[in-house]
Parts: sequence; structure tokens; C-alpha cells
Amino acid sequence: MAEQRRGLGRGLSALMDENAGGADAPAGGVRELPIELVDRNPKQPRVDFDGDELNLLAASIRDKGLLQPILVRAAPDKPGQYQIVAGERRWRAAQIANLKLIPALIRELDDLETLEIGIIENVQRIDLNPYEEAAAYKALIDRFGRTQEQIAEAVGKSRSHVANALRLLGLPEFVLHALRTNIMSAGHARAIAASPDPESLARIVIDEGLSVRAAEALARKAQASPSKPRARPQTDVARDADTQALEQDIAGLLGLEVQILDRGGAGEVRISYATLEQLDDLCRRLTGG
Repeated sequence: MAEQRRGLGRGLSALMDENAGGADAPAGGVRELPIELVDRNPKQPRVDFDGDELNLLAASIRDKGLLQPILVRAAPDKPGQYQIVAGERRWRAAQIANLKLIPALIRELDDLETLEIGIIENVQRIDLNPYEEAAAYKALIDRFGRTQEQIAEAVGKSRSHVANALRLLGLPEFVLHALRTNIMSAGHARAIAASPDPESLARIVIDEGLSVRAAEALARKAQASPSKPRARPQTDVARDADTQALEQDIAGLLGLEVQILDRGGAGEVRISYATLEQLDDLCRRLTGG
């Protein structure tokens, strides 16, 4: 059990302590690295970064500098370069702020340690969307054999919070997409999770902008009358099929996930990207550049 808990017990504070010594946190102070020699970890568990928050952080960095170093390791496949272990958000904001050098702590870490630290750092320090948070917990369980109690202790949450987050992963893909894109909150998702048809209720909750309390009432009504759920008209079913086909066509053209939210002839087209490179490519396509 002691060996199983080693990674979580190690803690970010020990890794980020520039005076820390020992095998688990080799000594070495903060270094200024050329920012072009630092790259993200392609296996980083977080893929969505809020643009407004990055711009606010970039403004702070321009004014005060980057007060906390990022954590890196030697890039396993790029000699002379470095891979981010923790601090991608600060690295992205530093690029926006046009920093040439970035303060960093260099540690010797293998792939599993890097992934585990990245997961815990994200959950502890950044507001992940509910899907990302649940997926992070599942990765800790599946890849590292952690228990819910160990995860709760490591990230400063209750065990019930971790358990409730993990239950969200059993919801239909439409609901998971709504969680990933912050169209729906975790409270809404939990409210409809035990209903006979969570996807239908999710569409109603989104279209009508229901509160969590209203979603709970809707779910209770659906559970009390499972044979007569509050369903959409038959014409909507056909429209949904057409909409899904259109989503697939656009997604095939762009190579990105696309969602169309139609509300009686008006609505939104949402395009999801996982990296800044994908966003740049999308902008080039839209502007003809």
C-alpha cells in the first residue's frame, strides 16, 4: 500500500519546492528557459482552456511577470527541449504575453509520473469542466490503481464528490458533450442521471434553460411516469436525425467535433477544438488564409 500511494503522497508541493532534495525531488533551482524550447505534453489530461482567462493571466504576466515557475522534464523524443509536466496554462499565457524566457523547474520523471502529476495538478489548481474532472479521476483509478479515498485525499475533495463525478461518465454521449462544453452543469447532469431517458431530459433542460431544481423536478416526474416521458414531437425526432447528419458532414469537412443546437429555426453551431493548432487551422479555413 505504501508503494501504491507513493505518487499521490509525493505531492506537487515537494516537486515545486526549489530547495527540495532527495531522490523524489532532485535539488535544483528555478531556471529561465527559452519559451520556444518548451512544449506541451500531448497526453496532458486537460484540453480546453478558456480564452478570456488566458488573456487575463497574460495581462497579469505583462504587469507583474510570471510569479510561479512551471514544472518540466527533458522531452523524451526531442533532445535539448523540454516537456511541460505542470503549468500549461501559465505557459500558454506567457506566450500570449510574448515572454521570451519562462521560469521552470526541471525534474526527472517518467511517463507515468508525468501523467499522474498532470492529472492531480489540473484537478487541484484549475476549474476543469465536469467531464474532464471525472475523466481525470477515472484515469487515476484505471492507470494507477488509486482508490476513491486516495484520490479524494490527494485533490482535497470528499470521497462522495469523487464518486458522484465518476457516475457522470455513465451518461449518454449527448450529455457528456454538454458537460465538456459547459452547456450543462454537473448539478443538472446528476439531477437527470437516474431518469429512464437522460438524453431526452437533457435536451429539455438545455432548450428551456431549466435550473437544477427544475431539472430535479422534471426527473422525478419522468421516474414516476416512465411510460409517459415528456418527449419531443415526432417532427423533432426527424429534425434531430437531419441535424445529426449535418453535424457529421461539417465535422468531416473540418476534422473537428461539431454540434448544432436548433431551436425552431434559430440556434447555434458549436465547433470544439482540442489544441491551439486546431483552432489556428480552423481560423485559416474560415478566413481563406
